[in-house]
This record gives sequence, structure tokens and C-alpha cells, in this order.
Amino acid sequence: MPKVARLLAPAKLTRSFRVTGRRADGYHLVEAEMIVLDFADELEFSDGEGLDVVDAIAWVGPGESPVALADVPVAENLVVRALRLAGRTSHVRLVKRIPPGAGLGGGSSDAAAVLRWAGVRDAAAGAPLGADVPFCLQGGRAIVRGIGEIIEPLVPVEVTVVLVAPEFGVSTKAVYAAFDEVGAPLPGSSSNDLEKAAIAVEPRLAGIRDLLAKVSRRRSSLAGSGATWFVECEPQEARRIAGDLREAVVAEGLRAVIEVAHAGA
Repeated sequence: MPKVARLLAPAKLTRSFRVTGRRADGYHLVEAEMIVLDFADELEFSDGEGLDVVDAIAWVGPGESPVALADVPVAENLVVRALRLAGRTSHVRLVKRIPPGAGLGGGSSDAAAVLRWAGVRDAAAGAPLGADVPFCLQGGRAIVRGIGEIIEPLVPVEVTVVLVAPEFGVSTKAVYAAFDEVGAPLPGSSSNDLEKAAIAVEPRLAGIRDLLAKVSRRRSSLAGSGATWFVECEPQEARRIAGDLREAVVAEGLRAVIEVAHAGA
């Protein structure tokens, strides 16, 4: 029987995000707090070559999943590129639960899982694959600076969040371009400097934000450049919020992924 290895590729959540500058080459400098959640993709490695993608995304709302995962290049290319970077070959079966384009680092975490499987432990080694890969390779909780390559580990904290990821994604490149035009939100109005720009790029984000805020009775925050919104709450309240949110999403005729996730436990 062929040897099979299974690894989880957990979502990362950006709890706070500040744009601190811009390099001469155009890359934005950031300072962000990131944590790893227990909401995860799963990768299965076995003898051979190739990539099979299994759609296990739990959409709430009418109709079928709007994303043909086999046609999503980011997750595919990052897995293949990570294998190439590590100098390894394998057949990979990727079970996708983290929606693409959600700002939860699904593709980056998939790549980091490939590197861990290949024995790569140096977080900096993942930088050529993308800004989020070094953190996803290290995991835990950290302040991430620069363009993602500077990682300062923090003491883990127990956090429970309710996530709502709409069916549409948001282009990170477009959000940064909009940020250069519209700037950051007013001080104190948001924990994420990209929220104003993300809504300018995709106005439907405002409706998702307001729906989550109404149901949870809390200020919702954008995860990274979007499109996921989240609130932090007590574990027992999270179940109530998620249940009410599912009903609200269906009533509005929307389609989204709604998850209760944990960190640091």
C-alpha cells in the first residue's frame, strides 16, 4: 500500500492591520496581528504526481457553490509551486474548506502545509510564494511586519470568532490600489486600514458587514483585504450568533460561508 500523509492547512485571521509605508518598488509595508484558527483545509500526500481539489466548502444560502475550484489558479499554483520550491514530488489531494478570495490565507496555508510536509521549517523560506506564507508556515500568533517577512511571535491567546465569507472574493491588488486613492479609515473607526478601500472596490461588503453587526450586536472587522468579516465573542454566544446569522443570510437571499472558529485553545 502507498504511504499516505495527511496535514491540515489552517486559516489565518488578521485581527488588526495597519499600512505603515510603501517601498520604492511599490510594495506596501504593514503591521498586522495574525492568529491561526482551527478552520482548515486538508492535504493528503501520496506517491505519484498531480493535484486533485475536492470542494468541501459549506455554503449557506440558495443554489450551488459559485466557485469551480478546479479553475481557481491561486490554490493550485501555490501547492504546485511549493512542491517545486521544496524540490519534491507528490500526488496531493486537497480538500478545500476555506473559500478562495476570503482573506483567510487558504492558498498560503496550503503552500505552507506542503513545505512542512517536505521538512521545511524556516518561515522565511516561504516568502517567494507570497506574503502570508511565512506566517502560515510558522503558525501560532504573531505581529507581522514589512511585506510579511518579519514575524514577531506573541503569546497565544484563546479567541472565538464568528466568520462570514460571502460568495464573492476581493482582489488584494485592487484593494491596495484603492487604498492609495482613498486612504485609511478615520482613526478609531476600524482595526483594519484596508476596510475603506475594500468597500470602495466591492460595495457589497458593506451589506455583509452591517448584517453581521446587526445579528451579533458588535462591531465587525474585515479580515485582511477581505472578503471575510468577523466578530470576536464568548464561545457560548458564538453558537447563537452563527445560528442567527445563517437565518439572516438565507432571508436576504445571500450565499456565504459561516463558521465558528477558535484560536489558542
